[in-house]
Order: sequence, then C-alpha cells, then structure tokens
Amino acid sequence: MLLQDRFLLAIAGLFGLFGVGLAAAASHITGPGQIDVAANIMLFHAPALIGLALVAHLRIAPEIAVRISGWLVALGVGLFAADLCRRGFFSEHLFPMAAPIGGTILMIGWGVFALVALFFYRPQR
Repeated sequence: MLLQDRFLLAIAGLFGLFGVGLAAAASHITGPGQIDVAANIMLFHAPALIGLALVAHLRIAPEIAVRISGWLVALGVGLFAADLCRRGFFSEHLFPMAAPIGGTILMIGWGVFALVALFFYRPQR
C-alpha cells in the first residue's frame, strides 16, 4: 500500500477519533449545534476515506484520480469541520468563508470520484 493511501487511512482514523470526541463535546458541553454538525461530517466521511483508499489500492479506477478525490474530501472535511468547531467553541471563524470553501472542496472531491467511477472504472476479473 502506497504512503498516500496510508495517509488517507490515518486521516480516516483521525476523523473517527475527533468525530467521536466532538459528538461527546456536543452532548456534554455545547449542546446541539455547530459542534454536532462537525462531528457528523467527520464521522460520515471517515469510512468513506477508507473506501477511497481501498479503491485506489485495488486499482479498479485510476489511482491518481481516486487519490486526488480522497485528498479533496479530506481537505474539505477538515476545513469545514475546523471552521464549525472554531465557531462553536470560540464564536469566531477560522477565516472568512472557511466553511463554504471547505464544503465546496468536499463537493468537488465527491464529484471527481463520481466522474472516475462513471468513466474510468476497471472491474477486476
């Protein structure tokens, strides 16, 4: 397994770790709101990153395109969740438009993967 795939798996693990931690914080400290949304985004995308890393590793689609998709998803989730957490805990933005930029990057990452799956999927025989 290439180092890039291992990093995506490690990021998936961190998303799971921080997602559970943020869910607990939302439950016990801040209440429902931005922290809860950040936790959900991280927890939903942790297994997705595992899947993207495996698709790249199995070479059932062009690895570079799948890895680009994975890195865009990871960056988008990280930026989006970081801005929500900063707003939830400190009532200030990470930087102006951080969450919308992160969300847009996240959607682009999934769009790249959709195109790869539609046009470049190579089934294993």
